[in-house]
Amino acid sequence: MAPSDEAELMHMVATAVAIDERPSCFRFPKGNGIRATVLPNNKGTPLDIGKGRILMEGSKVAILGFGSVVQQCIEAADILKSRDVYVTVADSWFCKPLDTELIRSLVNGHEILITVEEGCIGGFGSHVSHFLCLNGLLDGLLKVICCIQTFLNPPCKNYYSSVLYVKFTFTF
Repeated sequence: MAPSDEAELMHMVATAVAIDERPSCFRFPKGNGIRATVLPNNKGTPLDIGKGRILMEGSKVAILGFGSVVQQCIEAADILKSRDVYVTVADSWFCKPLDTELIRSLVNGHEILITVEEGCIGGFGSHVSHFLCLNGLLDGLLKVICCIQTFLNPPCKNYYSSVLYVKFTFTF
Protein backbone atom coordinates (compact mmCIF):
# COMPACT_ATOMS: atom_id res chain seq x y z
CA MET A 1 0.00 0.00 0.00
CA ALA A 2 1.16 3.52 -0.69
CA PRO A 3 -0.84 6.56 0.45
CA SER A 4 -1.13 9.69 -1.66
CA ASP A 5 -2.02 11.90 1.31
CA GLU A 6 -2.43 11.95 5.09
CA ALA A 7 -6.02 10.69 5.04
CA GLU A 8 -5.06 7.67 2.94
CA LEU A 9 -2.17 6.94 5.31
CA MET A 10 -4.65 6.80 8.18
CA HIS A 11 -6.88 4.36 6.26
CA MET A 12 -3.89 2.23 5.25
CA VAL A 13 -2.74 1.93 8.86
CA ALA A 14 -6.28 0.76 9.73
CA THR A 15 -6.10 -1.71 6.81
CA ALA A 16 -2.75 -3.11 7.97
CA VAL A 17 -4.11 -3.55 11.52
CA ALA A 18 -7.17 -5.41 10.16
CA ILE A 19 -5.11 -7.94 8.16
CA ASP A 20 -4.51 -11.04 10.29
CA GLU A 21 -4.05 -13.87 7.78
CA ARG A 22 -1.01 -12.60 5.87
CA PRO A 23 1.74 -10.00 6.05
CA SER A 24 1.09 -6.45 4.95
CA CYS A 25 3.12 -3.32 4.50
CA PHE A 26 2.65 0.25 3.45
CA ARG A 27 5.07 2.86 2.23
CA PHE A 28 5.37 5.62 4.80
CA PRO A 29 5.94 8.82 2.82
CA LYS A 30 8.74 11.20 3.79
CA GLY A 31 8.41 14.94 4.04
CA ASN A 32 5.36 17.11 4.43
CA GLY A 33 1.88 16.03 3.45
CA ILE A 34 -0.57 18.01 1.38
CA ARG A 35 -2.67 18.92 4.42
CA ALA A 36 -5.52 16.61 3.50
CA THR A 37 -8.63 16.93 5.62
CA VAL A 38 -8.59 14.40 8.45
CA LEU A 39 -11.55 14.53 10.80
CA PRO A 40 -10.79 14.56 14.56
CA ASN A 41 -11.09 11.18 16.31
CA ASN A 42 -11.18 9.38 12.96
CA LYS A 43 -9.14 6.20 13.26
CA GLY A 44 -9.47 5.27 9.61
CA THR A 45 -11.51 2.70 7.77
CA PRO A 46 -9.86 -0.41 6.29
CA LEU A 47 -9.65 -0.27 2.51
CA ASP A 48 -10.76 -3.02 0.15
CA ILE A 49 -7.59 -5.06 -0.42
CA GLY A 50 -6.32 -4.81 -3.99
CA LYS A 51 -8.63 -1.98 -5.07
CA GLY A 52 -7.80 1.49 -6.33
CA ARG A 53 -9.92 4.44 -7.39
CA ILE A 54 -10.40 6.85 -10.26
CA LEU A 55 -9.90 10.48 -9.24
CA MET A 56 -10.49 12.23 -12.58
CA GLU A 57 -12.20 11.02 -15.76
CA GLY A 58 -10.76 11.80 -19.16
CA SER A 59 -10.10 10.20 -22.52
CA LYS A 60 -7.17 8.95 -24.62
CA VAL A 61 -4.61 9.07 -21.77
CA ALA A 62 -4.81 7.42 -18.35
CA ILE A 63 -2.33 8.09 -15.57
CA LEU A 64 -2.11 5.43 -12.86
CA GLY A 65 -0.25 6.74 -9.83
CA PHE A 66 1.09 4.83 -6.85
CA GLY A 67 1.76 6.67 -3.61
CA SER A 68 2.55 10.31 -2.98
CA VAL A 69 3.18 11.01 -6.68
CA VAL A 70 -0.59 10.85 -7.24
CA GLN A 71 -0.68 14.52 -6.23
CA GLN A 72 1.73 15.38 -9.07
CA CYS A 73 -0.42 13.30 -11.44
CA ILE A 74 -3.42 15.46 -10.53
CA GLU A 75 -1.35 18.63 -11.05
CA ALA A 76 -0.20 17.36 -14.47
CA ALA A 77 -3.80 16.55 -15.41
CA ASP A 78 -4.88 20.06 -14.41
CA ILE A 79 -2.15 21.59 -16.60
CA LEU A 80 -3.19 19.40 -19.53
CA LYS A 81 -6.86 20.28 -18.92
CA SER A 82 -6.01 23.97 -19.37
CA ARG A 83 -4.78 22.94 -22.85
CA ASP A 84 -8.00 21.02 -23.59
CA VAL A 85 -6.37 17.63 -23.02
CA TYR A 86 -8.47 15.58 -20.60
CA VAL A 87 -6.80 12.63 -18.91
CA THR A 88 -7.99 10.04 -16.44
CA VAL A 89 -6.08 9.94 -13.15
CA ALA A 90 -6.30 6.84 -10.96
CA ASP A 91 -4.81 6.08 -7.55
CA SER A 92 -3.69 2.46 -7.30
CA TRP A 93 -3.42 2.22 -3.48
CA PHE A 94 -1.99 -1.32 -3.78
CA CYS A 95 0.96 -2.74 -5.70
CA LYS A 96 0.21 -6.29 -4.59
CA PRO A 97 -2.41 -7.35 -5.18
CA LEU A 98 -3.01 -5.09 -8.17
CA ASP A 99 -6.47 -3.81 -8.97
CA THR A 100 -6.65 -5.76 -12.21
CA GLU A 101 -10.21 -4.59 -12.96
CA LEU A 102 -9.10 -0.96 -12.73
CA ILE A 103 -6.04 -1.59 -14.91
CA ARG A 104 -8.09 -3.45 -17.54
CA SER A 105 -10.62 -0.61 -17.69
CA LEU A 106 -7.86 1.98 -18.04
CA VAL A 107 -6.14 0.02 -20.82
CA ASN A 108 -9.37 -0.75 -22.68
CA GLY A 109 -10.75 2.78 -22.36
CA HIS A 110 -7.63 4.76 -23.31
CA GLU A 111 -4.98 4.84 -26.01
CA ILE A 112 -2.13 5.32 -23.54
CA LEU A 113 -1.57 4.17 -19.96
CA ILE A 114 1.16 5.91 -17.96
CA THR A 115 2.24 4.57 -14.57
CA VAL A 116 3.89 6.94 -12.12
CA GLU A 117 5.73 5.98 -8.92
CA GLU A 118 8.69 6.91 -6.77
CA GLY A 119 10.16 3.45 -7.27
CA CYS A 120 12.51 2.20 -9.95
CA ILE A 121 12.82 -0.83 -12.23
CA GLY A 122 11.13 -3.80 -10.62
CA GLY A 123 8.57 -1.61 -8.90
CA PHE A 124 4.93 -0.76 -9.48
CA GLY A 125 5.27 0.04 -13.20
CA SER A 126 7.07 -3.24 -13.81
CA HIS A 127 4.34 -5.08 -11.93
CA VAL A 128 1.62 -3.40 -14.03
CA SER A 129 3.43 -4.09 -17.33
CA HIS A 130 3.96 -7.71 -16.28
CA PHE A 131 0.22 -8.05 -15.61
CA LEU A 132 -0.59 -6.50 -19.00
CA CYS A 133 1.82 -8.86 -20.73
CA LEU A 134 0.60 -12.01 -18.98
CA ASN A 135 -2.99 -11.17 -19.83
CA GLY A 136 -2.49 -10.36 -23.51
CA LEU A 137 -3.25 -6.67 -23.04
CA LEU A 138 -0.14 -5.54 -24.90
CA ASP A 139 0.44 -6.05 -28.62
CA GLY A 140 0.79 -9.83 -28.40
CA LEU A 141 4.49 -9.89 -29.31
CA LEU A 142 5.70 -10.60 -25.80
CA LYS A 143 4.74 -13.30 -23.34
CA VAL A 144 6.46 -13.63 -19.96
CA ILE A 145 6.80 -17.03 -18.29
CA CYS A 146 7.73 -17.08 -14.63
CA CYS A 147 6.94 -18.77 -11.35
CA ILE A 148 3.50 -18.10 -9.97
CA GLN A 149 3.86 -16.01 -6.82
CA THR A 150 2.19 -17.29 -3.70
CA PHE A 151 3.07 -16.56 -0.10
CA LEU A 152 5.65 -19.04 1.29
CA ASN A 153 5.09 -21.64 -1.39
CA PRO A 154 7.98 -24.11 -1.85
CA PRO A 155 9.96 -23.19 -5.00
CA CYS A 156 9.43 -26.61 -6.63
CA LYS A 157 5.69 -26.28 -6.30
CA ASN A 158 5.87 -22.86 -7.98
CA TYR A 159 7.96 -24.37 -10.79
CA TYR A 160 5.53 -27.20 -11.46
CA SER A 161 2.57 -24.82 -11.36
CA SER A 162 4.34 -22.69 -13.97
CA VAL A 163 5.09 -25.73 -16.15
CA LEU A 164 1.41 -26.68 -16.04
CA TYR A 165 0.52 -23.09 -16.88
CA VAL A 166 2.75 -23.21 -19.95
CA LYS A 167 1.34 -26.57 -21.07
CA PHE A 168 -2.23 -25.35 -20.92
CA THR A 169 -1.61 -21.79 -22.14
CA PHE A 170 0.40 -22.37 -25.30
CA THR A 171 -0.48 -24.51 -28.27
CA PHE A 172 2.41 -25.16 -30.63
